[in-house]
Amino acid sequence: MHTDIDGQRIRKRTLRHCALDVLVALTALQLTMMLPYFGLKSLNASVLESGQAVHFLVIAAFPSMLIGIILAYAAKSHGMVVHLTKTAISILVSYVLFLAMEETRLPGRLGQAEILWGLSVFAVLSLGCEVLGHVKTWFPANGGGRVLLVGNGAMAQQMEDMIRQASDDYELVGRVEYPAAPGQARAEEVQDIFETAKRLGANKVVISLTERRGVFPLQDMLSCKLSGIEVLDSPSMFECLTGKLLIENITPSWFIFCHGFRVTPGLKAIKRGIDVALSLFGLAVFAPFVPIVALALKLDSPGPIFFRQTRVGQGDKNFELIKFRSMRQDAEKNTGAVWAQKNDDRVTRLGRFLRKSRIDEIPQLINVLKGEMSLVGPRPERPEFVQTLKERIPYYSERHFVKPGVSGWAQVRYPYGASVEDAVEKLRYDLYYIKNISILLDFKIILKTINVMLFCRGGR
Repeated sequence: MHTDIDGQRIRKRTLRHCALDVLVALTALQLTMMLPYFGLKSLNASVLESGQAVHFLVIAAFPSMLIGIILAYAAKSHGMVVHLTKTAISILVSYVLFLAMEETRLPGRLGQAEILWGLSVFAVLSLGCEVLGHVKTWFPANGGGRVLLVGNGAMAQQMEDMIRQASDDYELVGRVEYPAAPGQARAEEVQDIFETAKRLGANKVVISLTERRGVFPLQDMLSCKLSGIEVLDSPSMFECLTGKLLIENITPSWFIFCHGFRVTPGLKAIKRGIDVALSLFGLAVFAPFVPIVALALKLDSPGPIFFRQTRVGQGDKNFELIKFRSMRQDAEKNTGAVWAQKNDDRVTRLGRFLRKSRIDEIPQLINVLKGEMSLVGPRPERPEFVQTLKERIPYYSERHFVKPGVSGWAQVRYPYGASVEDAVEKLRYDLYYIKNISILLDFKIILKTINVMLFCRGGR
């Protein structure tokens, strides 16, 4: 049933392990060549050469990668025992391979002492990386871990598929069908969720129930919680896996009692200071290029250089957003307000480049200085669309509790929106941003936005 998903997960894990083997091998060789400086005079001190690197990669990394690939597809579990087995076999094969190649006259060939020390360091570093990977799963707060899924129905199946696709960040160790289907034995007679979680070594239990009233396993979940096992509902797990919120399954009480959605006065002050400083810097850097853009716009099509449009900001208040004009003049004269479409014929030739590179949005730094926008936040929408979206999408108004942004979490994680369905998907990301708002998240979005601009992955 999950062959394709498991295959993708194994392939991703295998590629990561192969890359790690190469990095560890190069590090081990470099450390080996530095050993004479620590008093081990039996080795010849030398600078790492390309021939030595190739020689050691063939001897150390190649067997480890090959055996790792075999075990990845053959072993059902991937714990320390499997990795110890892989390391022991690969080191043995590596030394046999070295003995077979000993008579060759490769340039930069390593001696037996260097190979023995190098393989020893390689084994220690490789096992150390594996131990660190396992330590990460012991602390659920750092993300990832061993997950036991409790529930049934379509939502539970969706959660199972998503967890299986989460690569090595999460491992689905089991699923408890709860409550039992009609005709089966009663769930409490065949399933003890707490004991199952302990037996499987789960550090997260995810509850995915279609209906909780009268069937919620309260005592088991309380036992899990008090024993240090993290208990999550489907929306919280969905957030961890995707970086967005599952708004269809969220209740108003979830917003009230969940962790997050705290925009403190101190955070506002720091965020405002960063907005002003970076906006002034951005305008100063871009100022010499404004005449060039202005001339190009005039030559490309008739119309003003700047385009002003009413948008809805914080507290549902309207403001005038400033952009470089990217559409022909009076583009909506006959149609009124409509979504921008792919290959929209209203967009000029130069405007298409300005949109893709996000250069058209640089004048919005003026809106940031005026306090109408922030550098990072939900993108402001037009009033004509907001009223419709409020009526059709639950919790849409909540995105207006913070200032709109020049860029946002939805803009760097989701393609350009051009429908109500796209607006729903973007709202998931916007609410995730508001829930987890922080200066670090803002800088992460700014860096991703710079990447979008450099590679022209912006709007339509």
